[in-house]
Amino acid sequence: MFGTAGNPDRFQAEGFKASKDMPLWLKGKGLDAYEYQCGKGVSVGEATARAIGEKAAQAGIVLSLHAPYFVNPANPDPDSQEKTAGYVLAACRVARWMGAGRVVIHTGALQKRTRADALATARESFKMLRRRCDDEGYGDILLCPETMGKINQLGDLEEVLALSVVTHGLLPCVDFGHLYARSLGALEGQEATARMLDRMAEVLGEEKARCFHSHFSMIEFTPKGGEARHLTFDQTDFGPDYRPLCRELARRGWSPTIICESAGTQDIDALTMKEEYLSQL
Repeated sequence: MFGTAGNPDRFQAEGFKASKDMPLWLKGKGLDAYEYQCGKGVSVGEATARAIGEKAAQAGIVLSLHAPYFVNPANPDPDSQEKTAGYVLAACRVARWMGAGRVVIHTGALQKRTRADALATARESFKMLRRRCDDEGYGDILLCPETMGKINQLGDLEEVLALSVVTHGLLPCVDFGHLYARSLGALEGQEATARMLDRMAEVLGEEKARCFHSHFSMIEFTPKGGEARHLTFDQTDFGPDYRPLCRELARRGWSPTIICESAGTQDIDALTMKEEYLSQL
């Protein structure tokens, strides 16, 4: 499944304003997934969320939701942990109203700690988050720790895979643009893509790996920091190229949900990816 995050520029340029119209708009573009953004906070009301869910069900659009960007499961401070839990529970509440089955969660910043220490904290945090979500009745909503684009953030592929197996109900959100950026361009191309997917199957098992959650965009990076900004498929000074991923997924018969996060051309680039994937099946 291929889709977009948030409301792309073209959505408003074509006269649409209400988020509840996104599913029908995406269907008209030939797409089949939509990730609702709560990155700046969970502020959407129940009526709006349910309206989006109803429109999505009618249009055959699969929904996911992005939790606030500022959560930090790697922070050991008890107050921070409680705030992160509150944000994730609020995101799950909206996901329930919408009928979204997945909530994407940032993995956190290192905060001058070693990667091992930060990962250990995040592992316990995701166990806690899963338990709290289960207790609140959100056991069927998958929590998706995301690979991150900046070098000083927790969230390379190995770290996210380690988080995804600490307990039940977790599924990685593998952002291939982020991995490309934090590796300073090393994780790109057919061989690197195959190696990443092989590793996912090894750690998660084939059944779980084949339906992983994903973000994709081309990303400009800086040598010291990693991710700098998202680009469009027409801006080719940086990568990653989408074709190796589409071809490798088709060869394996995998069917993840891929949310395109290109800068302003999400719908166009998502459809480009979908057409490439289908052509390789």
